[in-house]
Amino acid sequence: MQQQPGNGMQQNQQQGFISEPPQVISNKDHLYLNDMLSWNLLATKKAYFYAENCQDPEIKEAISQAGQMHQRHYERLLTHLKPTTEQPTVQ
Repeated sequence: MQQQPGNGMQQNQQQGFISEPPQVISNKDHLYLNDMLSWNLLATKKAYFYAENCQDPEIKEAISQAGQMHQRHYERLLTHLKPTTEQPTVQ
């Protein structure tokens, strides 16, 4: 099967991007987010463990940076899952 040039770009431009998470999360989305949280948390823990036990300072720093990246991803996912406190007032 051959791809025609430009199809991927046209498809991406037509789809658009969502700047904010939806108000309601489907069960499938919930399971995916749960997996992503688990993967990032595990990667963070492993990176910090290996960095602690690494003797080479350059490798130790690279592993620490990878752990910090996964921790940032974990925390960012959590911010998307927090309920909004903005509720309309009834007059």
